[in-house]
Amino acid sequence: MRTSGSIHLFRKSRLILLVSLFSPFTLPAQVYTYEQTVRQYIGKYKDIAILEMMVYRIPASITLAQGILESNAGTSPLATKANNHFGIKCHKEWQGKTFTKDDETKHECFRKYENPIESFRDHSFFLTQRDRYKPLFNLDISDYKGWAYGLKAAGYATNTKYPDELIKTIETYELFRYDVVDYSLTFEDSIRNSIDTLSLTNKLVQVEVVQDGPGFRKILTNNGLNYIIAHKDDNIKSLAKEFGLSMRQLYEYNDMKKGTTLISGQIVYLENKRRKGAAAFHIVKKGETMYMISQKNGIQLKILYKKNKMKPGQALRPGKKLVLR
Repeated sequence: MRTSGSIHLFRKSRLILLVSLFSPFTLPAQVYTYEQTVRQYIGKYKDIAILEMMVYRIPASITLAQGILESNAGTSPLATKANNHFGIKCHKEWQGKTFTKDDETKHECFRKYENPIESFRDHSFFLTQRDRYKPLFNLDISDYKGWAYGLKAAGYATNTKYPDELIKTIETYELFRYDVVDYSLTFEDSIRNSIDTLSLTNKLVQVEVVQDGPGFRKILTNNGLNYIIAHKDDNIKSLAKEFGLSMRQLYEYNDMKKGTTLISGQIVYLENKRRKGAAAFHIVKKGETMYMISQKNGIQLKILYKKNKMKPGQALRPGKKLVLR
């Protein structure tokens, strides 16, 4: 998290300016170089921030501004060595890789990710799964000032100027533009492929929100099917009540046995999955299961097994090509 001793963005710009004024060997272009770095950061990650907003209702402007400040526009050691763009520390629930660095105290533990996009997703989980941030989700999606002050009040940062720095960053780079969601957005191939390694869908050629669901929840589509993302406190009974379905329907739609517990971030279909996937095939990645692949591609689990002449429980090796159509 951000602390009073980690104000990198503006101090660095001022330092470069002072050096350029008093040193004949330093060109003023260095000031522009950092601004260019920030703009490159925005260009690289804005679509990810927008996607996170669409699914988790965190303003894209806030996500981008936090990423810029916490990671020094992607150039900090924590960002370059651990892919951690939001300064999220380990905390007791973290089971992943770690990165140690001095912060408020010496040798503090920070989360380490495989890629920056995992950091963006964990940032969304971090905010949506802690009670102290819940009031923020009652704010309008365009109220970046309310979010900035709310984050500080909820304890995200110890730096007293943190809200002002967020707001200044948002307004300097007009990040509020990205809080107006274009649900016909087509993501870059590189971004879409990276998202594919996470828990959403295998084919995000187009992300479309069909309607607003209960509790600010967005109903999305994959393979022409309506689905939602399970939150921390969701269960089949509560979701069935919210969406006017029976528990039996939700279990069947999602190839789940009666009594199965939902996992936060899990895809939950609101209608029966199809007999073929959106794509022609799927390349198995490390850690994936047949169930995960059936959910990612919106294809019935038993059909997935049948198309690939496999039996439940059969070993699934990374790199295997599965037929979906």
